[in-house]
Amino acid sequence: MNASSVSFDAAAFREHIKTILDRHASAFDEPEERHTLLRGQIANGDDIHSRRTFPGHVTTSAFILDATGGKILLIHHRSLDRWLQPGGHYEAPEDLAGSALREAVEETGMEGLVIDSWHRTSGLPIDIDSHRIPARPERGEPEHWHHDIRYVVRAEEGSTIRPDLREVHGAAWRDLQELEAIAPQALRNMRKVGLAHP
Repeated sequence: MNASSVSFDAAAFREHIKTILDRHASAFDEPEERHTLLRGQIANGDDIHSRRTFPGHVTTSAFILDATGGKILLIHHRSLDRWLQPGGHYEAPEDLAGSALREAVEETGMEGLVIDSWHRTSGLPIDIDSHRIPARPERGEPEHWHHDIRYVVRAEEGSTIRPDLREVHGAAWRDLQELEAIAPQALRNMRKVGLAHP
């Protein structure tokens, strides 16, 4: 399904993101100023769903955990040259969790991935992080921000990893502790709600 086949209400999307920000900040006791830029863009009426909106726009990503919550599947990102969780640009009119799941499947090639049931119960992402992305003049993109809405995804034991080598250099199961250097707030949140161990 794409944006042309379903009407998409940019204002409603902004309001939805604001509600998620407010509820997430309350649930995880996070200061509002952590998302000052995103809140400002919402107040300005920016089309934060569009990847052509600057200084920032919405992306989604997936923390793919094994059944025990002790291992995480990371991809080696081509353009950023770093080990990261799978993720990418939000594509309207997807729901946010569906967007994160799509990115996880596209970048790892794994079958049987599912959004953790905690998200359905809570109605929240596990983390929301705004981070700076370097300029890419060849794509006409200035330095900008990704407002990343993040979800925990579970993998079936023994699922084959078939990374999309056009997008990533590779994918591998790593110790969950490596997330401390990549997304420390997300790791703290996962531990707080019992999704990650230890």
